[in-house]
Amino acid sequence: MKEATVKDTDSGRMVESPGWFIVNVAELSWESVPGGGIWCSFEADHAPNEQVGIGVHVLAPDEPNGLYHAESNQEGFLVLSGECVAVVEGEERRLRQWDYLHCPPGTYHITVGAGKGPCAILMMGARSPDRTIHYPVDATAARYGASVARETSSPKEAYADWPRTITRERAPWPPATSARPEEPGR
Repeated sequence: MKEATVKDTDSGRMVESPGWFIVNVAELSWESVPGGGIWCSFEADHAPNEQVGIGVHVLAPDEPNGLYHAESNQEGFLVLSGECVAVVEGEERRLRQWDYLHCPPGTYHITVGAGKGPCAILMMGARSPDRTIHYPVDATAARYGASVARETSSPKEAYADWPRTITRERAPWPPATSARPEEPGR
């Protein structure tokens, strides 16, 4: 297996090709959309990981990471810092640092920032070619602005009212720490 190309950009480092790589989350290029948080993914935009998607999503209080849904593949969420509310199967569950939410296939869920500051969540999901997704109307998720108005299985339809412009920016998380020494080969 070849090493992936990792490119330095104005907004941070970006994986540019398939292959193995090592990156530091604080150095990656992040993406944001108004009302949907800011996130980074550990994959190339034009060559996504085939089996597992993984990234970090940072949410402000009361900010959902998307819309309440269930997928046909397993997903998992590890709170790295801060607090969030998970709406799971129509019920609220409060999560704090190091809590892990496991969602087997078909589990309806969404996460929403909570507490007094940002919440960082490591999000991962299995991928398959026949993956399906369903967005139901849910009263609990709606209280957080995270429910569709009309049930659908189309992400395009579900997110039709969300901002379409995704902005790239430098990492807001983790909080600034001492600089890492330069590594050989970088």
